[in-house]
Amino acid sequence: MDDVAQTIHAYDPSSEVRDAVEHWLAAFETALAARDKARIASLFHENCHWRDILAFTWDFSSARGCDDIAAGLAAGQADMKAHDFHLPEGRKPPRHVRRVGRDCIEAIFEFTTGIGGGDGIIRLSPANDGLKVWHLSTALEEIAGHPERIGANRPTGDAYSRNFGGKNWLDVRRAAVAYEDREPTVLVIGGAQAGLAIAARLNALGIDNLVVERWPRIGDSWRKRYHSLALHNSIHLNHLPYLHFPPTFPTYVPKDMLGNWFEFYADAMEINCWTDTEFVGGGWDETSKTWTARLKRGDGSERVVRPKHLVFANGVSSYPYVPDIPGLADFKGEVIHSEGFETGANWAGKRAFIIGTGSSANDIALDLHSFGVKTTLIQRGSTTVVSIDPSARLNEAVWDEGPPLEDCDLIVSSTTPALMVEGYRMATKVMLELDKEMIGGLKRIGFKFDVGEDETGHQMKYFRRGGGYNLDAGSSELMIRGELGLLHYETIERFTAEGALLKDGTTVPADLIVLATGYYGQSELVRRALGEEMVERIGPVWGLGDDGELNNMFRRTPQENLWFIAGALPHVRINSKYLALQIMATDLGLLGPR
Repeated sequence: MDDVAQTIHAYDPSSEVRDAVEHWLAAFETALAARDKARIASLFHENCHWRDILAFTWDFSSARGCDDIAAGLAAGQADMKAHDFHLPEGRKPPRHVRRVGRDCIEAIFEFTTGIGGGDGIIRLSPANDGLKVWHLSTALEEIAGHPERIGANRPTGDAYSRNFGGKNWLDVRRAAVAYEDREPTVLVIGGAQAGLAIAARLNALGIDNLVVERWPRIGDSWRKRYHSLALHNSIHLNHLPYLHFPPTFPTYVPKDMLGNWFEFYADAMEINCWTDTEFVGGGWDETSKTWTARLKRGDGSERVVRPKHLVFANGVSSYPYVPDIPGLADFKGEVIHSEGFETGANWAGKRAFIIGTGSSANDIALDLHSFGVKTTLIQRGSTTVVSIDPSARLNEAVWDEGPPLEDCDLIVSSTTPALMVEGYRMATKVMLELDKEMIGGLKRIGFKFDVGEDETGHQMKYFRRGGGYNLDAGSSELMIRGELGLLHYETIERFTAEGALLKDGTTVPADLIVLATGYYGQSELVRRALGEEMVERIGPVWGLGDDGELNNMFRRTPQENLWFIAGALPHVRINSKYLALQIMATDLGLLGPR
């Protein structure tokens, strides 16, 4: 289990460990400066991994094997001229750890390139001729001359502080939000965690941006969801950039508390937001290198803005997906998609079907059951089921190691696609053991259970398809005990006015059908807003590409100045930094179109 959780086995503050790391970094810098592929390769195990985020490749990229890694580093060094590799003060010190089943020395280092400052991680383990690296990561953290405006580099406020007779802070903010005298450099579509994270990062870099949110208030995208919803992962890994949740918040943050925090965050971080505003369409002007974006305001008026960059921050999913279900139109009860479900209070004593067995379906089933609704889940396809605690918490192990959060994030982002698959496969084996009683009970009642296409569990399903799993909050036990019903979709002939007509001729009655059938991907949002030609040009959004990275996510797309950011709170906190740096690099002329 320790292998999978990737927890620290022993902290070794000895100078011997530090000396070994510094010796390797010095040898690496010398070999890299000479662009000597043979010498670079000699510092690595034959079977080794490298992940780079912008520092050498201006992309999210990976390589495997000492020769390929050496070639990639030598090629990138020609332009990047990396140097000054060193152990920084104030970061996690070099120490003995166990990562992905391997005992090693792990160290965080910093370095400088011709573009700016970078961070990285090395993991060393013994070889016949000394310590060699089996895992290296490098990441650009700052563009030279353009540091984030935080800490000692924070704004002075001289423009409005004690400005007697002139504009105060509120006057400046109102003018900034109005956009009456300028165009935003970046238009961010979506005001939940992804939109707020990238907006905060852009603000810190001094890049003017406007967030548009179709709901009346920031946070409504969470407030308007079902009544009992709370985050399924722990608070300590869910902070937004720069501003952590208060230490008084609960471990699993309820949806209304999260929505209120998002609204507060937008105000505190001085994010320019237009709520009750929908992006309804636009296009790219190749001549002016700007977008034409049509925004529909809540009062019915339309505003056209012309930003240089367009960032879709609407989440992994877009519009509710309703499959073609025979007979559903004949049903005389109420049919709602899970997106519109709020509470089961109005259905007490009634009968409900939920089509779907993912997390939302199961949470809604629990809500309905709590109000005395006779509830049956209808399973269409096999589902991965994982207990929230302890099993799902295994994926929080790196953050459980403790602060600083930035170091934990760097460790997480250092993982190559190959190591990610290996790690999740190991974690899934432990989850299956921890949850074996629950899984066995589900199988006994005929529940279709799987562990993913390559036994990597729910997390890789999330990256590949955005769903197909249930983080179990107690519904599985109710199904096993028969307090929640289970029907297989293939046993249903069709839906009728009264409910579901089964193939054996019996009818199962219902008063309510909840469609927990998922959502279209972001490509559908692009299709409706920018047209089919744009969808064909950029290709899929989310899901894993041939390189193992998320398609078109956090990185340049085939369409110039079109960007995407989505995912859970940790994903957007980590990757918003790299997306903001690419936008800045584009505007500085350092980074061209993909």
